[in-house]
Amino acid sequence: MLGIFILALIPIFQRGIYQGMNFLFVVFMFIVFILSGIRYIILGDKLYLKIWMITSGSVNIADIISVERSYKQPLSSLPAASFKRLCISLTGVKFGLKSAKFPYLLISPIREQEFIEELRAINPDIIVHIPVKKGIWRIWDLDV
Repeated sequence: MLGIFILALIPIFQRGIYQGMNFLFVVFMFIVFILSGIRYIILGDKLYLKIWMITSGSVNIADIISVERSYKQPLSSLPAASFKRLCISLTGVKFGLKSAKFPYLLISPIREQEFIEELRAINPDIIVHIPVKKGIWRIWDLDV
């Protein structure tokens, strides 16, 4: 994201359009503000998604079938603020954001191993498909 911001600044500096720089900076800070406020909270038997103080949705942990690594849909996943995400497959009541319903939820918790262990402590039937790669195949903490 920072790279795109810097690339967009180059023509603005070349042409001397400083209003454009201000607008671009405000947009960049808004995106950083939104993405830095995403939280995944486990309370009881539910997983809540909060963006700052607004609860966007919840999932019963008993409805989770599996958790696996996902790099798909890089631009359409607001709840996952990273390209390295977990795809949580759901059954029963699906995760919904207002009008749309999805059979999965893309998230990116900071301490994902602890997060998965907490989910499995509540629902031991969750299947986890996350490869553990070491050595040269592990680049910037991404599974290549």
